[in-house]
Amino acid sequence: MSKNNLFPVFLKLEQFHVLVVGGGVVALEKLTALWKSSPKTKVTLVAPLINPEILHFQETKELTIIERAFEEEDLEGKDVVIVAVGDIPTSETIRIAAKKQNLLINVADKPDLCDFYLGSIVTKGDLKIAISTNGKSPTFAKRLKEILNDNIADNVGESIENLNKLRGHLEGDFQYKVDKLNEVTASLVQKNEKKWYNVDLRKIVLYTLGVFGILVAGHILFTLLPPKTIWNCTCTAVNELDGDFLYFMLGGFIAQMIDGALGMAYGVSATTFLLSFGISPAVASMSVHASEIFTSGVSGLMHLKFGNVNSKLFKVIVLPGVIGSILGAYILTEFENYNTYIKPIVGTYTLILGIIIIVKVVRKHQKRKKIKHVGWLATAGGFLDAIGGGGWGPVVSSTLIASGKTPRLVIGSVNLAEFFVSLASSFTFFTLIGGSGWQTILGLILGGVCAAPIAAHLSKKLNVKAMMIFVGIVVIIVSLRIIYMSIFK
Repeated sequence: MSKNNLFPVFLKLEQFHVLVVGGGVVALEKLTALWKSSPKTKVTLVAPLINPEILHFQETKELTIIERAFEEEDLEGKDVVIVAVGDIPTSETIRIAAKKQNLLINVADKPDLCDFYLGSIVTKGDLKIAISTNGKSPTFAKRLKEILNDNIADNVGESIENLNKLRGHLEGDFQYKVDKLNEVTASLVQKNEKKWYNVDLRKIVLYTLGVFGILVAGHILFTLLPPKTIWNCTCTAVNELDGDFLYFMLGGFIAQMIDGALGMAYGVSATTFLLSFGISPAVASMSVHASEIFTSGVSGLMHLKFGNVNSKLFKVIVLPGVIGSILGAYILTEFENYNTYIKPIVGTYTLILGIIIIVKVVRKHQKRKKIKHVGWLATAGGFLDAIGGGGWGPVVSSTLIASGKTPRLVIGSVNLAEFFVSLASSFTFFTLIGGSGWQTILGLILGGVCAAPIAAHLSKKLNVKAMMIFVGIVVIIVSLRIIYMSIFK
């Protein structure tokens, strides 16, 4: 088993002059990481072509840009060199020149040419943790960084400050101070050993009540509806199925395949399919959300189990999302008699969602803006989701992730909230227009169930970006057809 022999050092980089060679995406990533930890570091960047995002740094950072190819004289007066040119011969040439002047050099994605690595960094106030995988797996380092960021409290800096004050007040020799501080911080490393007799009484009570509730519900169900009645109802329902049921299953299958591969776009895909099939917007939205209750419920529980849910974010978005979905479902149902006007509007909305899906792939970088009114964002997401049959994920998740929030926690929290949003809109639809679309709902559910394992398997092999572009194009084309058919037919 190999051993990491790197020696970790924390540099006062603001006292150094750093040379960055390269002006592309990789150089932008290096600069962002550098200034995030040491915002006052002096940097000179040399490259014939400069990413526009890098030019913005000149407004706030001490950055000198030289727009030409690297020359050996650029090394004069520099302390550290970072190479991000993506060309091995050029990188080797720069490294040789840097070593002549005894300069430390880092070459992006080329561990053998590096004197040091830029590891993933976790910062919480005065606490800073640098992670290294010996240059073998930056992706693993990033994942570990996310885990530490999520599990180390933001106020740990206050604890460090308090310990610093305590150290200043302690009297005695060095060993006495160490012993006292060890006593204070001992609770941070104590292990909670569970004994066999340490049972969680609350869980036992909840499980017992749950089992008892299921038994009571089953008894009541079979008392009111004897097995013979249930069988007759089932036979009647099966006889009522028509040829369109297979098309609904196909729609559910396709939508789930897309959602399973991309992690999004189930609602917009299924709604676009149903609208093109001639179903009214209200029934289409009701059917999609009723089927989503099952998928989002299971997905939300899994995210909750694996710790992917930020309870604070969930509480902020769930109630506004529910309110928005109820309002959207009510308005869409009330205007059911005006389908001639509603269909092109919904078609336009799904057209916009298709464009958003493509833009998310094409746009590589965007400025992160802090979202101040998350509740209003959730209300808008729930409303548009109910109106258009989909959009909760693309509207809420995409905006929150773009604002800089941890993707894993955003996706988990939004998925769990989606169960309640879908439940609220479905209940509203059923209350106002009844359950006339049960065949559509059942078809979507069965088709989705069939597609789920296949999509999960294919998601590891498909090119996600290509799939998103394909889905976006299909949604745009079908939406344009819906708009055209609604207006001119």
